[in-house]
Amino acid sequence: MFVTGTDTGVGKTLVACALIHAIARRGARVVGMKPIAAGAHMDRGRLFNEDVERLTAVSNVDAPPALVNPYCFEPAIAPSIAARAAGVAIELDQIVAAYRQLAARADHVVVEGVGGFCVPLNASEDGAHLARRLGLPVLLVVGLRLGCLNHALLTAQAIRSTGLALAGWCANQIDPALACVDENISELSERLNAPLAGRIGPLRLPDAVAVAASLKLEVLAPSA
Repeated sequence: MFVTGTDTGVGKTLVACALIHAIARRGARVVGMKPIAAGAHMDRGRLFNEDVERLTAVSNVDAPPALVNPYCFEPAIAPSIAARAAGVAIELDQIVAAYRQLAARADHVVVEGVGGFCVPLNASEDGAHLARRLGLPVLLVVGLRLGCLNHALLTAQAIRSTGLALAGWCANQIDPALACVDENISELSERLNAPLAGRIGPLRLPDAVAVAASLKLEVLAPSA
C-alpha cells in the first residue's frame, strides 16, 4: 500500500503506522518504508527522521535503515531542493530496488510518500512517478481543513491519471475548528468514488494504536 496525502502535515505517518498495526494484528509480517524523508537531525554520525523512526518502531519485520529510508535530508524542505543542496540525485531505481528487498522479507510493505502526491523529486520525476514505479494501490489521507475538498479531488485525479487504484481514503480532522465536518466528509464520499477507510480526530496526541482500531481494512482488501 502506498500512503499519500493531500499535502504535507496531514497525518500520513499516523495513518501508515496505524495501517501497519492493523495488518500486524492479523498475524502478517509487515514493514514500513519511507523512501524519502526531509527533516532530520544528526546523531552518532547518522541522520534520524522522526517519521522513519515511528514506522520502524511499529514494524514487526527487521530491516536495514538503508532499505526503509534510502534518502534522508536534514532540512525540512521540498525533497528536490534538499537533494540538490546536498549534491544528491534521487534515483527511483534505487528506491524500487530497496522496496523489492523489503517485499522479500515481509508479507506487506506500507510505503509512506513524501509531501503531497506530485511533489518534485528530481529534475524530471515527482511523487506520482514513484508511486507508479512501485505499482501499489494508494490510500489517500485527506487533511480536513478549509480547502480540503479541492485538494482531495485534485489529488484523487492525479492518482488515477497514473493508472493506479485509489484503494480508499482516510479523513483526518487536522483543524479542530473546521466548520461542517460531516458535510465535508459527505461531499468527499460522494465525489472521490473510493471507500472511506477511516475517520480520525481531532486528536490531542497522535495515537496509531487507537487509529488502527478504527481502520476498515476490509474496504482496502485484498491490497491491505
